[in-house]
Amino acid sequence: MTGEPQSWLSLKQAAAHLGVHPTTLRRWADEGQVPVLLTPGGHRRFAVADLERFAEEHRRLRQLPGLEQLWGRQALDEARRELVVHRTAPWLAAYDEADRERQRQLGQQLMGILMQYIALAEGGADLLAEARLIGRAHAENTLRLGLPLADALQAMLFFRDSLTETAFNLPETAHVRPEANQRLLRRINAVLNAVELAVAETYDQARR
Repeated sequence: MTGEPQSWLSLKQAAAHLGVHPTTLRRWADEGQVPVLLTPGGHRRFAVADLERFAEEHRRLRQLPGLEQLWGRQALDEARRELVVHRTAPWLAAYDEADRERQRQLGQQLMGILMQYIALAEGGADLLAEARLIGRAHAENTLRLGLPLADALQAMLFFRDSLTETAFNLPETAHVRPEANQRLLRRINAVLNAVELAVAETYDQARR
């Protein structure tokens, strides 16, 4: 966070910003795909930063092959729905708005790495190194808040469950070949393993 004031747009302005019809944006907001603030008068307000993050996610999705694109879209939707359900969980309730923004930015970066990594046939060591940096940044945030390692990992396990559950369900919802889905799961797990190990290592270093 830079400390700069947040910029907010009305539904009509936000729809124009994304280049979609207001009805489409209203549906996305109601489904939890785009964060939205309701004013006391019941009007929707959208943060420019959230709109740009949403647009960037969709730009990356369009660059993925078929299976990976399908997974990415469904995984993002599932993660957003689960965040609403778990908003009172201790590992999430401890964050103020600035902390939540930091976590959203880390989540966006991690999804970007995942999308790049699963699109590769093999390799991607540089992307795994970036994933470790995200794990370290997440751990530094939770250490600053005084959260125990269990809470830091719980946030990552929540994210992991949303992503892998979506992949597990693809064969049923999209008639994906088992071998293709197994490869997708291996690539997802490789990135998430790197993140979680970095979280644990950062906590170990902090205790020394």
